[in-house]
Amino acid sequence: GRYEIMRNYMPKVGTLGLDMMFRTCTVQVNLDFSSEQDMIRKFRASLALQPIATAIFANSPFKEGKPNGFLSLRSHIWTDTDNNRSGMLPFVFDDTFGFEQYVDYALDVPMYFVYRNKTYIDCTGMSFRDFMAGKLPQVPGELPTLNDWENHLTTIFPEVRLKRYMEMRGADGGPWRRLCALPAFWVGLLYDDESLQSIIDMTSDWTKEEREMLRRKVPVTGLKTPFRDGYVRDLAEDVLQLAKNGLERRGYKEVGFLREVDEVVRTGVTPAEKLLNLYETKWQRSVDPVFEELLY
Repeated sequence: GRYEIMRNYMPKVGTLGLDMMFRTCTVQVNLDFSSEQDMIRKFRASLALQPIATAIFANSPFKEGKPNGFLSLRSHIWTDTDNNRSGMLPFVFDDTFGFEQYVDYALDVPMYFVYRNKTYIDCTGMSFRDFMAGKLPQVPGELPTLNDWENHLTTIFPEVRLKRYMEMRGADGGPWRRLCALPAFWVGLLYDDESLQSIIDMTSDWTKEEREMLRRKVPVTGLKTPFRDGYVRDLAEDVLQLAKNGLERRGYKEVGFLREVDEVVRTGVTPAEKLLNLYETKWQRSVDPVFEELLY
């Protein structure tokens, strides 16, 4: 029921929403915060760095059996799915940011549905603020429950999503070793105070335009994306070192999980580019071997 409502609504708000629904999936890392201030620091650091994670883990270069012109087509698809509910949330970097500002943002994201009597009722484009005032045309006079609000929060798709935990949504999926590298990457950066502060210091003077540029260009050029007087690969080297340092200080012998992405960052060659190289050489321009060689 939910998907039928989304399927009808997506083409009205972007050109790639149906691709998102039917052609993409990935794995995300969910992390805790201990207070509002802790959330703010982690949100800013992780949101600024999502494009770096997108680059390191880029792994969606094929579509309909051929190279698609992107290293992460999955990431690119999100840039024109529905910009009312996705993206890099510039307001997170405002001095006034906190729980209340995220709630204000979420209240203004157009609704998809309400769930009543085991049925999804189409409320696409409606305002949750109107619902709070009992003015939702589909259920007149009815007020939302906490469950309605929780459902609404699951229909927001920014690069980092806030619930009672934070979801890191920027990276493509991959083989199991890379699936283990992704949480190690984020834990090393966000669960260690020193590394977290280093990231905040590193990214604090990035402009909204620079963050948006990284978001749009990284899906195409990956670690070779120019940034200031270097490349995203240079950023990735610094960030990976901070992640390793953070894991070392945690003391749980987790650094080994990052071995899988060491070579990616050292060489600047993303997983997607490795696949494209196999496609052109060993696989003789066929994607079929992917299903044998990349089995779990």
